[in-house]
Amino acid sequence: METRRFLAASCLALGTLAALGAGAPVRAQGLPDMIVDTVTLQHNWLVRDENLPADACSVLEGGVTPGVRRIIRFTVTTPNVGTADIKVGNPADHIAANDGLFEFATCHQHYHFRNYAKYELIDPRTGQVWKAAKRGFCMLDTDPVPASVDGTAPRSAQYKACGTLTLPGNQGISHGWSDTYKFYLGGQYFVLDGGDNQPVVPPGDYILRITANPPFKGDHNNPCRALDSATGLCHNFAESDYTNNVGEILITIPDHPGRSGYGPLAGAAVTKESPEH
Repeated sequence: METRRFLAASCLALGTLAALGAGAPVRAQGLPDMIVDTVTLQHNWLVRDENLPADACSVLEGGVTPGVRRIIRFTVTTPNVGTADIKVGNPADHIAANDGLFEFATCHQHYHFRNYAKYELIDPRTGQVWKAAKRGFCMLDTDPVPASVDGTAPRSAQYKACGTLTLPGNQGISHGWSDTYKFYLGGQYFVLDGGDNQPVVPPGDYILRITANPPFKGDHNNPCRALDSATGLCHNFAESDYTNNVGEILITIPDHPGRSGYGPLAGAAVTKESPEH
């Protein structure tokens, strides 16, 4: 199955998470480099009919009509293969600084990191794009990367707490570690039957695209912390290389997923989605 990763870029960075001086090379030392693990994505998706409860945060935040919905679930892993950590720290500190990195999620009663990743389901024939139900992310060291870019073994996990309104968090991704969002977590799905006020996704072949640290246009509501001089677009944190931030796989949505579902994870048991990590 074909996989592709692309996003043209070079780097000029500003901001509170990491800094890179003007005129620096594309692959500067001492910076994180986040990629999308397309092998994991390719082997961890599932189309099925699932009963989504009315009190699920992904239903409430994603504008999904509860009940039995046809969905595609998927797992996303984003390794940091650079030579430095992605350091976020305590969300409460960012809220106090009013720096725009986090927003409050009423359902979860904690803060979500903004613009961490973008999930898109794309019809290659028409260009139609569907958005996933997921709205909130929390960056943690969940899985070690087998070999880091500098050849060293991963150290012990450093970032292990999302934080709440009353408990401090420590978010980030160490170099040599990945942040993984399993298919059964809240919001790790696209609604295919129109139950989220998006068009119905007909059976056929589609591109599942994941963009880590996605680009955006900076404004007063979205401060520019890391400017890509090649594109003129902003990112929430600086990286040594923006060209590998996109991962794509080709998936097939069947006419009928059957009782056990369709895809590499057919038969996987999830009676109720787990909260986000």
